[in-house]
Amino acid sequence: MARQRLNSELGEQKRIQRTAGVEPVFAHIKSSHNFKRFTYKGIKKAELEFGLHALANNLEKKVA
Repeated sequence: MARQRLNSELGEQKRIQRTAGVEPVFAHIKSSHNFKRFTYKGIKKAELEFGLHALANNLEKKVA
C-alpha cells in the first residue's frame, strides 16, 4: 500500500517537492549547528528545540 502511494504520480511529485524544499534545510541545520540529536526528551521539548534551531537558521539567512 505504501509502496503504491510512493510510486504513484502524486507520490513522485511530493518526493520531488520534499528534496527541493525541506531536506536541504535539515542538512544545513545539522551541519552548521552541529545538530546530531535532541538534547531534551519528549515531543513538546523536541519540537521547541528544533523550532529554535529553525529560527536561528532563518535569522542567519536574513542577516546574510
